[in-house]
Amino acid sequence: MSDIPDVFDGDVLGLFAARIEAQFGLAMSELTHAVHAAPQAHPGATHAVHWYGLLSQAQQVLETAEDTLVAALETAVGDQLDDPVMELAHRVNHAVAARDGRAITLRFLLQAPAETARIQQRFGPRVTTTLPTPAPAQPARIRGGVR
Repeated sequence: MSDIPDVFDGDVLGLFAARIEAQFGLAMSELTHAVHAAPQAHPGATHAVHWYGLLSQAQQVLETAEDTLVAALETAVGDQLDDPVMELAHRVNHAVAARDGRAITLRFLLQAPAETARIQQRFGPRVTTTLPTPAPAQPARIRGGVR
């Protein structure tokens, strides 16, 4: 058995809550209260709480979509699924994509500072958006020209 948690079999919100609590040293309820009281005090905590809330909403939407799909599948007759049931399956797929996108964003926000520095170093300095100053024009020297 691996010590890496299986996200697909476990509680995604629980895993992220534990990671947030470990990183900021506060329980989620305390951290949420502190962020709402002073959102400018720690931008990292503010972003983590915000994206955790978005992840929580996406997880609720996913669970509702799954429950609706399961109920429709239980009443489906025959081997082929009709269009309304397929539409419900597409909703579940979209809900999974939204939840996973928010989870990826939250995971990125919770990366250790050393990992963030390594990523920035790998990509090098940012490209400047200002134009270089033009060099003053110099007269061209022509050698061996006709006089």
